[in-house]
Amino acid sequence: MASIKDVAAEAGVSVATVSRALNGHPSVSPAARARVLAAVETLGYRPNAVARSLRTDQTRTLGLVISDVMNPYFTELARSVEEEARALGYSVIIGNADERPDLQDHHVTTLLDRRIDGLLVSPTDGGSPRMLDAARAGAPMVFVDRWIPGVDVPVVRSDGRAAVRDLVAHLHGLGHRRLAIIAGPAATTTGRERVDAFREALAAHGLPLPDAYIGQGDFRAGSGRRVTEGFLDLPEPPEVVFAADNLMALGALDAVRARGLRVPEDIGLAAFDDIPWFVHTDPPVTAIAQPTRELGRAAVRALVERIAGRAGESVALPARLVVRRSCGEPDGATPHQSPSPVRRSTP
Repeated sequence: MASIKDVAAEAGVSVATVSRALNGHPSVSPAARARVLAAVETLGYRPNAVARSLRTDQTRTLGLVISDVMNPYFTELARSVEEEARALGYSVIIGNADERPDLQDHHVTTLLDRRIDGLLVSPTDGGSPRMLDAARAGAPMVFVDRWIPGVDVPVVRSDGRAAVRDLVAHLHGLGHRRLAIIAGPAATTTGRERVDAFREALAAHGLPLPDAYIGQGDFRAGSGRRVTEGFLDLPEPPEVVFAADNLMALGALDAVRARGLRVPEDIGLAAFDDIPWFVHTDPPVTAIAQPTRELGRAAVRALVERIAGRAGESVALPARLVVRRSCGEPDGATPHQSPSPVRRSTP
C-alpha cells in the first residue's frame, strides 16, 4: 500500500506539501496540487483517517444508536442514515440498544470513546444516564423518532396525529365502533403520543376508549399476541385492533389465527409503521406509513449542522394512512394520504 512518502516522491514535492495539498491548504500552488492529486491517483493512495483525525480533530464518523435492530422500521431508518452520511462524506457506526437503557449507555460510551463527530439516538425508555449526560454536556447529538422532553437536543420525527385521525375516520366510515389499541411503552414518547392521538380521534367521533380496550405492549411481537388474546377474551371484544407498531401487529395477527378466527371477518386489524410485508399478508394490512427514508436523511443533515456548531433544527414529517383490506375494506381500496405539511419546531 502506498504511503504519503511515496506520493511525495512521485509528485516531486515534500511530504508536508502533500499533506497541505490533501487538506486544501491555500499555500499550495495549483500546479503542485495537481501533481499531488495525479500521484495519489496513480499510486492508489488512501489517507489514514485516524491520523487525519488527530490533525483535524474530526473522524468523519457518526454514531447511530437504535432501539431495536430487529424492527423493520429501525432497519430501514439505519439504512437511510448510512446512505445520507456516506453522501456527505461520513461513515456510520451502529449500536443496537435492544430496548434496554443499559445497552444504550454501553453503545453511547463506546462511540464517544471512539471520538465520533456526532451521535444520533432513538432513546429507549426515558433515556439513560450516559446518554443524558452527553446531551447536557453539549455533545453534537440529534434524537430521531423518539425524544426526551426537556433535553435541549434537536428532534427529527414523524407526526402521526393526522394519520391516526384519518384511520379512525376511515374505521368509523366502515361502521366500526368498538376500537382497541395495543400501546407501546408508556415511558417512550412514541408510546404515549400514539395512544393520546387515538383517544382524541375517537372522541372526535363520540367514541369512548375504555381501559379494557387499551393493552400495554412493548413494541415486540410477543406483547402484541398477548394483548390481543386478552382482547379476544373480553365479553365484548373490539371490532378492530390498532397496533401501535408493526411487530405488535404481527403478534396480533398470530393471536387471531391461533383462535381459528379470520381478519377482517371476525376482527379487524390496523397498524402504525407500515412495512413491505403487510402487502403480502392475507389480507393486506391497513397501516400508517412513516416517511422513514426522509427521516434518516433529515436526521443526518441536522446532526451535521450540530457538528458545524450551528443549532440544528427539529423537524416533524407527516405520516400517512395506507388503506388496504384488513379492516373490512372493499376490494380495490386505495391509499389515502394525510395532507399535513412538514412542521419544523423546537423539542
